[in-house]
Amino acid sequence: MTARPPNFVSQAPTGPYRSLNPATKLVVAAAEVVAAFFLGLWTGPILVLILVGLTAMIAGVGRRLAVLAAVTLPVIASIMLINTVLYPGATDVIAHIGPFAPSVSGFLFGLQVTLRLLAASLALGVGYLTTRTDDLLADLERRGFGRRASFIIGSAIETVPRTVTRAAEIVAAQRARGLDTEGHWWRRVRGIVPLAAPMVFGALTEVEERTMALEARAFTTPGPRTVIRTLPDSDGQRAARWGLLAAMVLIVVLRVTGHLGLVL
Repeated sequence: MTARPPNFVSQAPTGPYRSLNPATKLVVAAAEVVAAFFLGLWTGPILVLILVGLTAMIAGVGRRLAVLAAVTLPVIASIMLINTVLYPGATDVIAHIGPFAPSVSGFLFGLQVTLRLLAASLALGVGYLTTRTDDLLADLERRGFGRRASFIIGSAIETVPRTVTRAAEIVAAQRARGLDTEGHWWRRVRGIVPLAAPMVFGALTEVEERTMALEARAFTTPGPRTVIRTLPDSDGQRAARWGLLAAMVLIVVLRVTGHLGLVL
């Protein structure tokens, strides 16, 4: 009798949302992004923000998601400021301050853009915080996703964490060598140059090392790979994914044809 190969199943994360299949969480995030941009000017973003907040609380990543939201504050402030004072064709100008004319319509437009971007980014953030990258890539490749595309997705997801980690290591090393990176703002600005060069060269070195590691593992070998690592899935999740995909297509079609405006 021929022995069957072992079926390696990754340990399922705990929690009702974390334990979902990575493809399900990816489709949910995509549906929330579509809803934020196509489902009404105010209805879609506000609804998505509520759903994302509830999901983050259920998944136990509320604090980490709040940190991600705080990181976007400079972008939000710039969007609000630019649209408020430079909105073209505004007839409800509040005051004239030199070349700037802040208006109510510009403020409302900036708020709409901010809500959409915030809803979309936090929807993707919940998926990122509740899904391990290797689980997502293994599941995508098992479903027939190309290895090159999977590698690009994985590299994009891991870029920010790797950059933050590398920056912290470089700062610690430079401080050990006597570089002053704290104190007044001009000291912080002066310390950027000694940090920038190691960051760039470190990134280039990492790219070379990753390329050599992939070549050693026969990454460019033609033909499909056999993925022996499976992840939990269910018929209910499959039906939910197809339903969300159909809903996304329907929303986009109705918005493009103008029929959705009659409802929302």
